[in-house]
Amino acid sequence: MNPIFRLITRDGIVQTKYGNREFLEIEPQVLHKLSAHAFHDAAFFLRTSQLESWMNILKDKDSSDKEKFVIACLIKNAVISAEGVLPLCQDTGTATIIAKRGEQVITGGEDERFLLSGIEETYRRENLRYSQVIASGMFGEKNSGNNLPAQIDIGFVPGNEYNFLFVAKGGGSSNKTFLSQESKALLNPASFESFLRERIKNLGVAACPPYHVAVIVGGTSPEQNLKMLKLATAGALDDLPISGSNGCAFRDPEWEKKVMQISTEQGFGAQFGGKWLSLSARVIRLSRHAASCPVSVGVSCSAHRNLLGKITKDGAFLEQLEFSPGRFLPELSKTGNLQAISIDLNQPVDAVKKMLSSQPIGAMVMLSGPLIVARDLAHVKLLELVKAGKALPDYFKNHPIYYAGPAKTPPNMVIGSMGPTTAERMDSYLETFMAHGASHITLAKGNRASSVAESCKKYGGFYLGIIGGSAALLAKENITDCSVIDFPELGMEAVHRIIVRDLPAFIIVNSQGNEFYR
Repeated sequence: MNPIFRLITRDGIVQTKYGNREFLEIEPQVLHKLSAHAFHDAAFFLRTSQLESWMNILKDKDSSDKEKFVIACLIKNAVISAEGVLPLCQDTGTATIIAKRGEQVITGGEDERFLLSGIEETYRRENLRYSQVIASGMFGEKNSGNNLPAQIDIGFVPGNEYNFLFVAKGGGSSNKTFLSQESKALLNPASFESFLRERIKNLGVAACPPYHVAVIVGGTSPEQNLKMLKLATAGALDDLPISGSNGCAFRDPEWEKKVMQISTEQGFGAQFGGKWLSLSARVIRLSRHAASCPVSVGVSCSAHRNLLGKITKDGAFLEQLEFSPGRFLPELSKTGNLQAISIDLNQPVDAVKKMLSSQPIGAMVMLSGPLIVARDLAHVKLLELVKAGKALPDYFKNHPIYYAGPAKTPPNMVIGSMGPTTAERMDSYLETFMAHGASHITLAKGNRASSVAESCKKYGGFYLGIIGGSAALLAKENITDCSVIDFPELGMEAVHRIIVRDLPAFIIVNSQGNEFYR
């Protein structure tokens, strides 16, 4: 990478000399300011290269109509987000800072404290979601209310510069991190390819593709392996050499091509069918202990939220992201030729199910009318009613259920950014709820367990996929009304009733038990 940097501030940075050595003195507030600006930018903007990669999908003659439609929505989402009101994704992520501090850099010694305060300021000030929960006991927990704690890792290197990688990583992509403890038996072409095929298939689409995929082989410990994985998915290891010597980490371009080929062969493309499951692949080999071979596979999702920063004698700087994604809009002419029927949700669920039954698996529909928004904690409370022998509320029976949770609602808007959450976390509830006449139509993102198809076949239900990574677009163009109707104490996980207009969805599991992803 050869990023362009923009100046954040020159104040509070002084170059001094002690004896024959030059030092950089940095006031603590510079760290606060740089951190605050970094996580603001990460929430609302993407790298230009990310948008250019999406445009390549639109221009690819072999891209499917479905993935062209999805990519066009992701670009429109980026344009809306760049207005600085609605963030790219409702899950505004775990804040992570990986830094290298030159040994000739002088600060007040509380670097972590001031970096954390910058993160907190941005999450409190902007329309972002608090996704972090803190333990109140072994099994009790509550939302921290400020998106802290964050992950901060500061190492020391020669020189008088301070360099940073800022990452905001959502739970969906973090949950698609897989670590395996392997052995020498894996380290041959046939075994390694078989391993990759299994792991890439298991990535599925719940983490909002198209992905940046990384595979790390080896490492002196599992912890080192996973640290390298996070760096690789953020593009921070792209400059590694392409051959190994003297125990140095290196990239393997041939296996990177193989990973891209395997990704293409999955056929799920940019979420609902096509070749573009992955935008890029990095395969990195590390040295290892002779008795241990950790191997990890992970992704960065379509909300590819990471950027570089640095503090030098010339000031504090951040990587320049794309502040004008609207310039890509005129190129969205080739967005696929999908046909969809409109479905009015202002009718009984059985009537909606009948209309869905007329469409093939994988078909797109446009939904208009009321949906009930309920996810993890609401499902826990509703299951408690069933276990206590009480009836489920009518709203849970009479409307489709959308697994989601919004970010903060901006002033004068109906709702904050709100895309779908990962469906599989609600799989264990579905059969019970369906048996009690509820959740016969569910909406979310990603693959589901085979038990979901069995329940849909048994009770005549449907699972519909919503475009992951389009949270700002959905909030601005598809959701026309929102109100909290139950469990308000759960905050963003309260039960909401929303009204949608022309919400695009794809039939993933139908009432015959057919599954698009199997």
